[in-house]
Amino acid sequence: MAPNPMKINTKQSADSSTSSMAAAAAASSQEILVRETLRISANLASTPLLQTPSSLKMICCEEIDGRRWKYVAETDASGHFKKNSFRPLSLHTPQAPVDELLAFVRSYVVPEGFPDSVTPSYVPYMTWRALKHFFGGAMGVFTTQTLLNSVGVSRNRATPGAVAINWILKDGAGRVGKMLFARQGKKFDYDLKQLRFAGDLLMELGAGVELATSAVPHLFLPLACAANVVKNVAAVTSTSTRTPIYKAFAQGENIGDVTAKGECVGNIADLLGTGFSIWLAKRNPSLVTTFSLLSCGYILSSYREVKSVVLHTLNCARFRVAVESFLKTGRVPTLHEGNMNENIFSFPWRDKPVVLGSRIKEAFQDPSAYIAIEPLFDREKYIVTYNPLKHKVYAVLKDQAKPDDILKAAFHANVLFSLINSNESKASSLKETGDLNSNVTHTIADIEACMADTCKIVANSYSLFKNKAKEEGWTMSESLLNPGRARLYPPDNK
Repeated sequence: MAPNPMKINTKQSADSSTSSMAAAAAASSQEILVRETLRISANLASTPLLQTPSSLKMICCEEIDGRRWKYVAETDASGHFKKNSFRPLSLHTPQAPVDELLAFVRSYVVPEGFPDSVTPSYVPYMTWRALKHFFGGAMGVFTTQTLLNSVGVSRNRATPGAVAINWILKDGAGRVGKMLFARQGKKFDYDLKQLRFAGDLLMELGAGVELATSAVPHLFLPLACAANVVKNVAAVTSTSTRTPIYKAFAQGENIGDVTAKGECVGNIADLLGTGFSIWLAKRNPSLVTTFSLLSCGYILSSYREVKSVVLHTLNCARFRVAVESFLKTGRVPTLHEGNMNENIFSFPWRDKPVVLGSRIKEAFQDPSAYIAIEPLFDREKYIVTYNPLKHKVYAVLKDQAKPDDILKAAFHANVLFSLINSNESKASSLKETGDLNSNVTHTIADIEACMADTCKIVANSYSLFKNKAKEEGWTMSESLLNPGRARLYPPDNK
């Protein structure tokens, strides 16, 4: 006999209803269980140290970057610790996802203990450095694209092997230029900021030469080699000046951490700039206009990056700023003021108005000038003079000169330079007012009189200048003043 459909449907409906109710009850039980678990966890997290449950015994507490935990262990009825019951309990509320993300990013881009682990100038420096790398990465796309197009113009006539040889020769020329420029060595310490900025200017020059290959693709090899030499020289400069700059930011023995995070910031900015440039290149912008704008941004960022560095040492440029401020106001500038007023465009290959440790033939125009001035420095380990033909102040060092004598010679030379500039400025103002007969002559007698005045000034103010400089935090050392190797020996030593 066939089953009754109505009974089957009724039975299926009942079974289905029973299953649904069971599923709903299970889901409700799971929700209750989850809520209770969260409530217990929250209560444990917010329970004060003194309210630890009786079955849990607090062992110790720890703190990491402002976040705290307490370690507890479960005990049995006899008061002994149960195995594998030692665990930490958080004493802080969970961070929002955004805060967790920011904490993760900070762990990659700032040193541990920031901001207390670095000097205040670290933030502006890294800001401008990141912006410079952004523009640099953006320009890299256009220059690489141009080079590839230029080397491939003759692909219908040249084999792939010839193209590869051209590219290898280009890179080889760059390495040779890097090796030759590395011999500058100590100059990277003397004029750190000036060379760093000059290196960035060379980097832009190299990028411009690379773009020029698109206009004259048949000159790809010589232009690409020249550009690579220039860019590798710039790379040597950047690498050589990087560590002293990072060292100035480190507040303790964390130079490695500061360097690693600084390079990470640069790489992130470089990748962002590369991505932006790829997006921009798809819209076929004007190559010259785009490169000009990116280049201006790169150079401006480089200048601001270098200006934001605050060094504690006195090189020739900062020493001149300190002496001029001392002579005019009676005070030595602070570290920030001295670094901000330093002339970044005073490149090492330019003639400097004050030469320390020069040779006799450069300092004196004739023997009578030396004979007239030499007695003024009998008690000193140096001789300072002015050569009117070259418009420079020279400091000749004696063989007994110690580090403090070299500092004093540099101070004396800068005092003489300021006095001569002041006299020439007065003469120029008199000429502008109509007194055409007014002039500052630089005879031996005039120079001798000027030297006598500076000797009095230096005798009364050098110690005061040095003490005030130390009070402002300057490191008084002759090592970065770049004194020449020539020394004056008495005749009986010959």
